Amino acid sequence: MTTPSLHKVPSEQAPMALLLEADPSPVTIAHYLQEGHCVVARLDYAIVGVYVIKALHASTWELMNIAVAPEHQGQGIGALLLHHAIDQARQLGAKRLELGTGSFGHQLTFYQRAGFRVVAVEPDYFLTHYPEPLFENGLQHRDRLRLALKL
Repeated sequence: MTTPSLHKVPSEQAPMALLLEADPSPVTIAHYLQEGHCVVARLDYAIVGVYVIKALHASTWELMNIAVAPEHQGQGIGALLLHHAIDQARQLGAKRLELGTGSFGHQLTFYQRAGFRVVAVEPDYFLTHYPEPLFENGLQHRDRLRLALKL
């Protein structure tokens, strides 16, 4: 497989359909895109992945969203994006990169493999912040885990 090329894009060019794969709230996505750094992965001319990071404080950044098109998952594109996001946050002066994710599922393992550690649990986060229930593998997401990586 050809390695995708990575490109920073302005928020208005962010691939909304792909961002919605990882976060079902267009309102939330629009909010963090305003202040975020959006990077897409392209194979030829097709966008196959995306991530958005934004500053929480001068030394702490958050990975707001990372998504790979379903037909391109399992090919290392997500790992490429995640490592690029970590490097990008470091270059922007971050000493710590945080993220929020569900309390189970393949995403949690994906982040832990990259060195992220659980630092907090937000009980009932998905119940209070999303109007529709979120299910994965037949289980409903309720609590959100906060993970962090020292840079």
